[in-house]
Amino acid sequence: MGGDGWRRLRDVPLFTALPDEDLSALWGASIPRRYDRGETLRVQGAPADHLLVLLEGRTAASATTAGGRVVGFGTWAAPCALDKVALLDGAGHTATFTAVSPCAVRAVPRARFTALLDDSAAVRAHVFRLLAAQARAQQHRLTDTVALPCEARLAAWLLERQAIAGEVALPGGQRELADLLGVTRVTVNRALSRLRHDGLIRWADPGRIRIVAPELLTLRAGGG
Repeated sequence: MGGDGWRRLRDVPLFTALPDEDLSALWGASIPRRYDRGETLRVQGAPADHLLVLLEGRTAASATTAGGRVVGFGTWAAPCALDKVALLDGAGHTATFTAVSPCAVRAVPRARFTALLDDSAAVRAHVFRLLAAQARAQQHRLTDTVALPCEARLAAWLLERQAIAGEVALPGGQRELADLLGVTRVTVNRALSRLRHDGLIRWADPGRIRIVAPELLTLRAGGG
């Protein structure tokens, strides 16, 4: 990529407050990496010595509990910075990140990024605002997960993904979707069957769902 490749960092929300010279310096210090679908970008608990900046593709995050259960946290699409908290607290990666599609990333050394926070109050304030907003959104999602029945959670998840990509691709299958929603595979299978039986969704291709009646699905997402 040419000498202006650093401009791609401007699309990453974490970097919107950075001046051009800092973006160029980060780009120059970063390491390019590519991952095929199914490859692991980072492993839960591993030292977070680089900030992974996802420039192309999508990745899924999951973690293994003390009891051995795998819990899915969702998927992230480019452009974005992954696992920023791990970079700041130094306690290791909070999840395992797996490529859902071919991914292109830039790995920014931790010391290079934290130096920017130390040197610029404006950049530091921007990063903290972004982290606070994401923490609040995560809290809202957790509240919804606890309070709503599986079918409502599934409907909300489908509507959110449809807004992004039209047809909805299951994240690896019903087992992974169940982990993401915090239920069993049998429970999510029954919820999918009910929505399909009621004419709200249909299978488009293996592993892909098309929403047929978005208005009715919105009612289900509200628990109705």
